[in-house]
Amino acid sequence: MTVNIVSHRSPALDGRRVSQVLLFAALVLVAFRPFLPDAMIRFPETLILPFADWINAAFSFARDELGLMTITRAFSDAVAFCLDVTGNLLYGKSRWPNIGPIPWIVVASTAAVLGYALSGWGLAALAGGTFTWIAVMGQWKWAMETLSVIVVAAPLSVLLGMALGILAWRYRMAERILNPILNIAQSLPHFAYMIPVVVFIGVGPKAGAIVTVIFSVPPMIRLTLLGLRSVSPEIIESGKMSGASRLQLMTRVRLPAARTQLLIGVNQVIMQSLAMVVLASFIGMPGLGQKLLQLLQALKIGLSIEIGITIVLLAVLLDRMSKAWAVKQPEHVEGTSWYARHRILAIWLALTGLGFVVAWFSPYFIQVERNQALSLAAPLDAIVGWLIDLVDPAADALRAFLIGWVLIPLRSAFLWLPTSAVLLALAGIGWWHGGWRSALVCLAFVLPIALSGWWDRAMITVYTVVFSVLLAFLIGVPLGLIGAANEARARRFLLACDTVQTFPSFIYLIPVIMLFGVNDVAVVAAVIVVASVPIVRYTIEGLRGVPPEIVEAAQMSGASPAQLLLHVKAPLAVPVLRVGANQSVMFALFMVIIAAFIGTQDLGQEMQRALSSTDVGKGLVLGLAVAFIGLLADHLLKSPGGRS
Repeated sequence: MTVNIVSHRSPALDGRRVSQVLLFAALVLVAFRPFLPDAMIRFPETLILPFADWINAAFSFARDELGLMTITRAFSDAVAFCLDVTGNLLYGKSRWPNIGPIPWIVVASTAAVLGYALSGWGLAALAGGTFTWIAVMGQWKWAMETLSVIVVAAPLSVLLGMALGILAWRYRMAERILNPILNIAQSLPHFAYMIPVVVFIGVGPKAGAIVTVIFSVPPMIRLTLLGLRSVSPEIIESGKMSGASRLQLMTRVRLPAARTQLLIGVNQVIMQSLAMVVLASFIGMPGLGQKLLQLLQALKIGLSIEIGITIVLLAVLLDRMSKAWAVKQPEHVEGTSWYARHRILAIWLALTGLGFVVAWFSPYFIQVERNQALSLAAPLDAIVGWLIDLVDPAADALRAFLIGWVLIPLRSAFLWLPTSAVLLALAGIGWWHGGWRSALVCLAFVLPIALSGWWDRAMITVYTVVFSVLLAFLIGVPLGLIGAANEARARRFLLACDTVQTFPSFIYLIPVIMLFGVNDVAVVAAVIVVASVPIVRYTIEGLRGVPPEIVEAAQMSGASPAQLLLHVKAPLAVPVLRVGANQSVMFALFMVIIAAFIGTQDLGQEMQRALSSTDVGKGLVLGLAVAFIGLLADHLLKSPGGRS
């Protein structure tokens, strides 16, 4: 009798062999690069596809043949009317309706009362102090130009995001359509949103408001969908048993039950709006961003720091207020008198009336003129000059070392790599992580970049991100370990991370330009600061999230603190650390594109050129290239290891 022995290979083992073959082939191509034909080093011109021309043709067809320009103009006119109203109320914009401005002392007292109503005296002091600082520093008009856009854009974003979120929750097909759009939208850099808006709307405040709406809608859609899905079935059943109609079930049951997630979405919309309004200075949006851009271009560091402080204060205030609103539960006040039921409203009315009376007697309390304003620019310039003199020798040495011995060689190495080798290597890495499907996804993200003709610019972007994120890990992980050592320190570190993450990205350029000047070292330094924050946060969160019983069992087994960290806590924290790595890469990508203002030679610089020439096709191709780099990193960091 013959016995046939069948060998069953593990699919994971076969997948790893395929990935090893692909990686080995990539190494062979790198080793034999001098002997490779030009077509394997870079795709020839015949293979470069005119994506930009196709996109421009599609936009021209939509604008001219489909009449999309008429629709966008009508919408922009409605937005412009709203901006006229808020502009007149906040800073006395000289257009109809001429009903402003509200005195700064009234705005400050209103903000203080609102802060008290939301979270007590601490938030009241922050709110009132922020607007008082803005007024006495002579920055009122610039700040109100910024806020007048946020006041219009944020509610529009919330309403549009809720409507699309409800649509995605109601219809599965709508969710399937929206999901990939949202994934790409949340990976696109800020500048990619601006170029189509400039083509259809033009430049100025209304363009800034519309691009802010488009940019800040995605998180509201996702959190609306999440909130509606998290509503307990028992609550829905109770609503149905009470005879609620379909509309009443949505407005009176589902949305109130999803209140917390919806208000977190509002918080995200407000913060995204502030970030975009600051950057919209590149398309003629007046306000704090435009002033900061002008001052940075003139290297007026003292005045830049003043504007930077104002932007940071506004960011922290808006973040704290919206978060306080999200966690505050509705209150039912007992009492029969009107004052008992509306005590805070009565205080606000009294302070508002008093503010108008004071402003009537003294124009100083309406708007502080520049010649009446305080200024810290001179002492700040003196301090900055002293610091530069103090650290300049070390900064010069560090700058020369990094540029000459690290950044230029590393950039040259990335640009030296053959395109074919990079494609094979990414396919191999993808196959290792998730089999042939993952390999195809990796190629689907990277191949369009190679076919677009922007490969070298993309590689410069990748080299900056890779180097910066690696350094951010070397800084962020030890800080996270220190922060996770005890609960009190962890709370302080997480509070610091929360605060730093509220800052618009533009702010990070001030200290790095001050220390390193305008060069690649300044870009890397700014990216490291931004990319370190999520690493610190998720290192702490991951280590804190390890179940106490597992830690106790390891301690009872005699594990030392080092063994406990390396063999117990770190492996269990890996999923959370992956999220941190993902966030770090995305933050780094966005910061690299913004830092193109410094004069880098990556995709961001070309995107700024496309913005200045209103080239929609080129701008979107470059923006999608950045998005694909981010989505590729996201895919690899989230893919389970070792599957085929």
